[in-house]
Amino acid sequence: MPTRRAKIPTTKYPVERFTLDNGLRVVLTPDRSAPVIGVAVVYDVGIRSEPQGRTGFAHLFEHLMFQGSENLEKLAHFRHVQGAGGTFNGSTHLDYTDYYETLPANALERALFLEADRMRGPRLTEENLRNQVDVVKEEIRVNVLNRPYGGFPWLTLPPVMFDTFPNAHDGYGSFDDLESATVADAADFFRRYYASGNAVLAVSGDVDVAEATALVERHFGDVPARPAPERPDFTEPDLTAERRTSYTDRLAPLPAVASAWRVPDPVGDFTGYLAYAVLAEVLTDGEASRLVERLVQRDRSVTGLGGYLGFMGDPFDVRDPTALLFQAHLPPGGDVDKVLRTVDEELDRLATDGLTDGELARTQARMATHLLRDTDAVLGRALRMAVLEQQRGEPGLLNELPRLVGEVTEAQVRAAAATLRPDRRASIEIIPGGAR
Repeated sequence: MPTRRAKIPTTKYPVERFTLDNGLRVVLTPDRSAPVIGVAVVYDVGIRSEPQGRTGFAHLFEHLMFQGSENLEKLAHFRHVQGAGGTFNGSTHLDYTDYYETLPANALERALFLEADRMRGPRLTEENLRNQVDVVKEEIRVNVLNRPYGGFPWLTLPPVMFDTFPNAHDGYGSFDDLESATVADAADFFRRYYASGNAVLAVSGDVDVAEATALVERHFGDVPARPAPERPDFTEPDLTAERRTSYTDRLAPLPAVASAWRVPDPVGDFTGYLAYAVLAEVLTDGEASRLVERLVQRDRSVTGLGGYLGFMGDPFDVRDPTALLFQAHLPPGGDVDKVLRTVDEELDRLATDGLTDGELARTQARMATHLLRDTDAVLGRALRMAVLEQQRGEPGLLNELPRLVGEVTEAQVRAAAATLRPDRRASIEIIPGGAR
């Protein structure tokens, strides 16, 4: 008997796309319901683009982009955004780096000026570089070195699963690599990757398309044209035998384990990939999910768990290769081997017996709710559309994602579960070294 399908609502956000003569791609999505705008600029450079010997450089450069620009002194960006009642930030991902603002609608031109100014060139000085190296090192100390389970598993599992430097290296960077960075390195990184032809600008919210187009052309049109660099091929073969390792975390009070399996190309095989996105939620999202019900509630072999696609939890803004991840924390003396055997049992049961009535519909409805919520705010919409344009040339896919998730069938989910075999799995175990 086929399982019930979810009734998924859709969005109809308008999308206007154009490209400036200098290669900058622009996405406008007007929404006049509130006098607020979201502005996002995405550059096609991320952790995977870093050269050997310069680990952490993509994230370091994100910091440098806030240290002044062609016509603005240090901290001026902060003052101009906050002075208009707005907020701002940036973030570094595996396949892109983004910079963004949320502002009152009457500050659109201010936001465009600020982003265009640093696209022309940040202030790359020895003082700024040394200062931001120290800031990044402190961030690593706080978030990784001096925190229980720091970097687990997004930094610790990729080198178990992957063999090539782009996919396996530490994206936060080693202190040696960060300290040896030079202003010349930063200038070369900017010239190579921060080209107008390697960027996408997205504006969402209370904008008039004609006026916004004129403002974009006014502020970005004279940014010097530089083509996008050739993007390397980061693909590597799937595993043919299980890989597993462990390490002692001196601050961790309890054992933990994380596993990953390769999934289809998120861009080249999106239909196949979506089945794994749904599978991850069937397994781990909510009290009624398969692994929560079995491992947490029934066996009590773990105290908490999660499952998701992408090492940074970014299922719809990552390129190949990527993975489906499972992670769990265990009680004192917990048996990691037993947990992994149970995961294998539940995957086999799902692949063989299928889903219960209503299980798929419930999962798809939750996923659609999350997708709709994430893009309800203008900034979430701008960011998602910018990345969809950057990686796929399809910003309007944002409107289709809930429906596409709802079209995944039980047969596709079962087939996906059947591929998550132990011989394709990479796992890492944390041995607790912290105080009991």
